[in-house]
Amino acid sequence: MPAAPRPSRNSPVAAPAAVHYLVEAADPQAHLFSVTLTIAEPQAEQTVSLPVWIPGSYLVREFARHLQGLRAQQGRRKAVVEQQDKCSWTIRATPGKPLVLSYQVYAFDNSVRACWLDSQRGFFNGTGLCLRVHGQEDAPHELELPAPAALPAWKAATALRPQKTDKRGFGLYRAEDYDTLADSPVELGDFWSGEFTADGVPHRFVVAGAAKASFDGARLIEDSRRICEEQIRFWHADGSKPPHDRYVFMLNAVDDGYGGLEHRHSTALICTRRDLPRLDDKRTSEGYTTLLGLISHEYFHTWNVKRLRPAELARYDYTQENYTRLLWFFEGFTSYYDDILLRRAGLLDDAGYLRLLNKTVNQVAQAPGRKVQSVAQSSFDAWVKYYRQDENTANATISYYTKGALVALCFDLSLRREGKGSLDDTMRSLWQRCAAGPMTEADFAEVLAAQAGRPYAAEIAAWVHGTGELPLAELLAAHGVETAADPSQPAQRLGLRATETNGSVQIKVVLRGGAAERAGFAAGDEWLGLETPDGAAWRLAKLEDLALYLGKGRKSTALVARDRRLLRLALELPAVDTTARLVLKDAAAVSAWLAGRAAAAGAASGSAAGKRQK
Repeated sequence: MPAAPRPSRNSPVAAPAAVHYLVEAADPQAHLFSVTLTIAEPQAEQTVSLPVWIPGSYLVREFARHLQGLRAQQGRRKAVVEQQDKCSWTIRATPGKPLVLSYQVYAFDNSVRACWLDSQRGFFNGTGLCLRVHGQEDAPHELELPAPAALPAWKAATALRPQKTDKRGFGLYRAEDYDTLADSPVELGDFWSGEFTADGVPHRFVVAGAAKASFDGARLIEDSRRICEEQIRFWHADGSKPPHDRYVFMLNAVDDGYGGLEHRHSTALICTRRDLPRLDDKRTSEGYTTLLGLISHEYFHTWNVKRLRPAELARYDYTQENYTRLLWFFEGFTSYYDDILLRRAGLLDDAGYLRLLNKTVNQVAQAPGRKVQSVAQSSFDAWVKYYRQDENTANATISYYTKGALVALCFDLSLRREGKGSLDDTMRSLWQRCAAGPMTEADFAEVLAAQAGRPYAAEIAAWVHGTGELPLAELLAAHGVETAADPSQPAQRLGLRATETNGSVQIKVVLRGGAAERAGFAAGDEWLGLETPDGAAWRLAKLEDLALYLGKGRKSTALVARDRRLLRLALELPAVDTTARLVLKDAAAVSAWLAGRAAAAGAASGSAAGKRQK
């Protein structure tokens, strides 16, 4: 495969920026970045602050807790620094003279959200490292990355525009404003790198932490190219150009981890090392499929949330929570399309897609919180609930990712059943209507109504703002998928979530209304054993042994340890408990839906549409 054309390493050097950051990997063993911030034209009372959150991850993370040793100087004179609150400082400066701030940031958060530095790798987001200069947020910003002399094998990768850099990527970069700087993570280290072009747009993929002896980088590049090309076709079916002229994937492969964070021209990803594609192994493992779904999800955000975004987030406020009730759309709908676009790119077949959808259906069905919280409420409460999960989360909340994906499914299949196009058309219309900018729920409702020729207010009220069950079985049946019932797994039948390690059953979550809650189980219990009605007593090592000891019986006494006390709990299992299984019944109808085509005449979706119109 020919290499993708590289963007020019060095752009014409512009005049020095008003705000300049020198970021050095000062002490990898102590996990300390050193930052020197130069403000060319400071105010007399110059305020600087570090964001308390990073866009795309809706939790106040208090990045300033890692900042230390802040000092200020103008020429040879030390300037007075006064801390105003948890994340902001004011410096008394002389206008007209450059103000230089220096500080260090402790970097030991190996996630996609913050900063990391050790002898093997460096990574940072501007929100966790670069102080915001109040009053100059819209001025050009520069980032200077000197090559660490003690680490000659290290390279640098970022989507920022290079001004003057060497072949390893170290040197000077430029951002048009603070938002762009904050939105452009930087990867440092001896990483693997590959390139490809998608619809004329150069893409780079860097991978840190891979097992080089087995990692199949060529396959990752080819599969990523197919995903990117499919998504560009999705959003720009009219032949228009994509909104980005470059893109960088930054993947950190670790022993155990998963996640991603979107940016306008890049994304930061983390995955389990074992899930990377392997040389001489053409099978597609479940883990690799999950990784491809993550790549697809974050790339879809290039359009849906980074440009087409909630009106409330048109301009980020880095000092506090930024509330919106639309994450069901921006995250949920993205979650719907991430796997469908894998199918359209030829990286999943129809049966494989239905298996993934089946998991989502059951995840939502097994969360009692779906009856308590709507996806609109879930979006608004993300700041205090989604990112702060505990033993009661499943009972009180619902994920705007998983249920949001099923809401998208319902809108898509409803439009298709009525012969009014698909959700694909809705998404593209919203992109055009909102000029790739701020969007409201009213925009969504108006586009749906115009497309369908009728209001969708009742569906929006029920599916987005309500807590009733979604009409999944009905809509799936209309498109060739039957919903069958299978016996539940032991944990589902009991209404709990547990871990089984070293012959011990530890209760993590007790679900609302289940058999475990009725018996009196609590999170944190250790389930030691049970007594059966025939007088036998058994040590319990794993939940599936319940069937061995009870047979067809439903009643027993659970022996539980809680806070060093031994309890005897009367447990009665439900007579019948099932989980959903999606069954492909009409291959033509399913293929038409998943491929983004209209259903053929006489297919399941066409027949159902006729029934609806009677």
